[in-house]
Amino acid sequence: MSIVVTGATGHLGRLTVEALLRRGVPATDVVATGRDTTTITDLADRGVVVRRADFGDADSLAEAFRGADKLLLVSASVPVEDRVAHHRRAIDAAVAAGVSLVAYTSTTHADRATTVIGATHGETERYLRDRAVPRVLLRNGWYLENYVEQLPQILAHGTLVGAAGDGRISLGSRADYAEAAAVVLTTEGHAGAVYELGGDTSFTLAEVAQAISSASGEHVSYVDLPVSELAGRLAAAGLPVPLAEVLADADLGMSRGEMETDSGDLCRLIGRAPVSLADALAAAVREVRRPGSAVERV
Repeated sequence: MSIVVTGATGHLGRLTVEALLRRGVPATDVVATGRDTTTITDLADRGVVVRRADFGDADSLAEAFRGADKLLLVSASVPVEDRVAHHRRAIDAAVAAGVSLVAYTSTTHADRATTVIGATHGETERYLRDRAVPRVLLRNGWYLENYVEQLPQILAHGTLVGAAGDGRISLGSRADYAEAAAVVLTTEGHAGAVYELGGDTSFTLAEVAQAISSASGEHVSYVDLPVSELAGRLAAAGLPVPLAEVLADADLGMSRGEMETDSGDLCRLIGRAPVSLADALAAAVREVRRPGSAVERV
């Protein structure tokens, strides 16, 4: 059985490869792919098959998916206007390779998402259905890391900014989403399933700010902004304007409840409680304050 993982050069794909290996999949049955495979040569050293796969290059996809039984299609990290075309190209290559299952990393409630990024997931899901591909939809919620990795900046300014209003968000860790993907790829009975994945507890961004305050012992407030102002601030902080606009638009989706799920699917798939916001923040605070840490605050 050969399991191909796209985006193994990124966080989620790499974590899924590691989860597959922990679950006992022989390294030679795991194919880790990415555009620049020089960043995953260590996986090759451990016996994992490493192949180049560029969603913009159909020939590379045909070679990368050769002999695949199952495929984890990690949504492409490309400009939003290119995502659907890239996903379709990968799906076509999977069909040509004769894969028995495509697991696609989508987003919560992609079938009714109003955000720019959510619409690309919804369109990709429809293409999977139209191609009659045996599939499972892993509708991943927002990453805990989207806030945890900002901790030094949040503490420095004493504020968490957003445009989500009172919208509730189901946060999960990349590692937990990766473990769920590994379970789906290594067990039976998932074809046709739609999993709405997220942590067991949802939060408003004001509650995330409160959780940061509790974990750090420093007061952090949430500042809710108009979407356009949030996009402007993100761009001023150095993000490309199109990306800043997409991220601000995602907050608007949060305000509409598009990032919340109480399905319990993540807990059931991984067989335990997902990593909590409190635990993730506690670990991040310890790292920030560790003597000699690159992000140590003075």
